[in-house]
Amino acid sequence: MNQTTDQTLFKTPFTPTYWRTAKKSAGALRNVAFAALMVAACMILQKFSIPVGENLKITFSFLARALCALVYGPVGVIGFAAVEDTLGFILNSGGAPYFPGYMLTTMLGCLIYSFFFYRTRITVTRIFLAKLLTNVMNVFLGSVWSAILYKQGYLYYLTKSAIKNTILFIPQALMLLVLFQALLPIVYKMGLIPKQVDGRIPYI
Repeated sequence: MNQTTDQTLFKTPFTPTYWRTAKKSAGALRNVAFAALMVAACMILQKFSIPVGENLKITFSFLARALCALVYGPVGVIGFAAVEDTLGFILNSGGAPYFPGYMLTTMLGCLIYSFFFYRTRITVTRIFLAKLLTNVMNVFLGSVWSAILYKQGYLYYLTKSAIKNTILFIPQALMLLVLFQALLPIVYKMGLIPKQVDGRIPYI
């Protein structure tokens, strides 16, 4: 596949050109196909986990979400998140009732990833900050949804979620770093992103 002709990298997402580029990316056929592939990857990855404690496990679908955000950008990734979360619920709900708040959490998480990864210079700092912010968002929003759905109060779920996400933060961030280190050159050669790195991912 030919490399992308648009090699623009942005220092910030808060420019009109950035959003015009993101809108164009959302409609590009190969990006849509890549997003569909990442939906399938999420469905597969949801089947696997690593237990790290009582009622605590590392899951892997966040890796496909971050990779989709890297390629698809903030406009397209919102639709990706809606489809991925809905299909994930249908296939893995186990009879639990549907609650749209969790789809909102998935959308916001993917949006955060896109702000840190789409059309920008990927660094270790960006990877860790993106994972930190998604975990913080999961703590506060997830606790709201749990308080609405279940019997305990908000502070109970906030404390429980904060402990969980703090424990998982470092291993998740390292997994994301390893994934990007391995796949950024490949995704570039596929023509899906501009060239971002030479050799190893820089720290800052």
